[in-house]
Amino acid sequence: MKKILPLIILALIIVLALVFPSIETVTVADSKIDSGDTAWLLTATALVLLMTPGLAFFYGGMVSKKNVLSTMMQSFVCMGVITVIWVIFGFSLAFGDSFHGIIGNPATFFMMKGMLGNATWKLAPTIPLVLFAMFQLKFAVITPALITGAFAERIRFTSYLIFICLFIVIIYAPLAHSAWHPDGLMFKAGVLDFAGGTVVHMSAGWAALASALYLKQRNDKAHSPARISYILLGTGLLWFGWFGFNAGSALGSGTLAATALATTTTASAAAAMAWIFFEMIRGHKPTVMGACIGAVVGLVAITPAAGFVSIPHSLVIGIVASVVSSLVVLWRSKTSIDDTLDVFPCHGVGGMVGMLLTGVFAHQNVNSGNTTGNGLFFGETHLFFTHTVALVAVSAFAFFGSLLLLKVTDLISPLRVSAEEEIAGLDISQHGEEL
Repeated sequence: MKKILPLIILALIIVLALVFPSIETVTVADSKIDSGDTAWLLTATALVLLMTPGLAFFYGGMVSKKNVLSTMMQSFVCMGVITVIWVIFGFSLAFGDSFHGIIGNPATFFMMKGMLGNATWKLAPTIPLVLFAMFQLKFAVITPALITGAFAERIRFTSYLIFICLFIVIIYAPLAHSAWHPDGLMFKAGVLDFAGGTVVHMSAGWAALASALYLKQRNDKAHSPARISYILLGTGLLWFGWFGFNAGSALGSGTLAATALATTTTASAAAAMAWIFFEMIRGHKPTVMGACIGAVVGLVAITPAAGFVSIPHSLVIGIVASVVSSLVVLWRSKTSIDDTLDVFPCHGVGGMVGMLLTGVFAHQNVNSGNTTGNGLFFGETHLFFTHTVALVAVSAFAFFGSLLLLKVTDLISPLRVSAEEEIAGLDISQHGEEL
């Protein structure tokens, strides 16, 4: 049965595509689709997709040589499996007609229904609906890929596929709906998440912590990074792609996109330097890996704030997030938690710091779409309090929900490779390939 199940799945996809071809054309009388905005979002969508191969190099360079290919494959395969889920019903779960602000109706855009013609999304009236769907797909693709750094070098590939399918449906889609759908619970409560600090990084970070705790420690934790040059390459691709991630989330090519691009640049730069300086303060040499990790932490932290804070405040966000994440990495290293590539300290904690500091530094002069109010720094408390409550709720949902999904996956297919397979390396044991 296990051998023919993949064929059954592929056959079902073909049947769905034939039965639901989605060839109906939607024509809107007063469509406001703008060629400039559309051109930018096409570019931004491609940039965000590039981040997933970038993440593959970033993570792949950090693991031992016998696990490089398997680690990179865990990122790369998300571009396949998550895309299929998204076009069948995933986009509908995230952005379909709202069910009590929690989840979307899977039938709203089932099999990409309503994508032909000039229809648009409510909050992105100047770009085609299909482009908005594809832009959001790239966020869904990279989120489960981020988790893989926590259980690198010890998870079975088939079990990993099951887990990410469950994660995208049970964890990611409700969070995306709640934060980014106009009828979503967090959106209506006034939570500001410009490009996914809550939806992407906090969810991945807490899932990573749950995974590290559930799968327990590796048999051999001592290893040296396989390729520092891969880490550099991955960081460059991530930083480059992140301009699409953040500036693209303006959903247009105007001044807000330019602001988001600027804050993204400065936060990452400040965070990279902060990580280097923090290493030097602790008596260590400034490392290439440290600079790369710091840059990524800055990108993570500015993600929720990119279109809501000023450029000077983005420097503060980058520096604070870098120092806090570095301290959590030090704490984690003294515990029995085997988060292989420190996903929780960097993505989870970085995302939480960014979310809280959005509540501190957001100002309505930066983005008039912010109707919740100004941040704590400007003497207002409502936005900060809203973000604090949301942080606690999202953290609990993502952590305990992920623990449950790990248990369910483990019952379906054992999550962890055998000790012999782990010693041989996942490249050989899971894929029959090696560097």
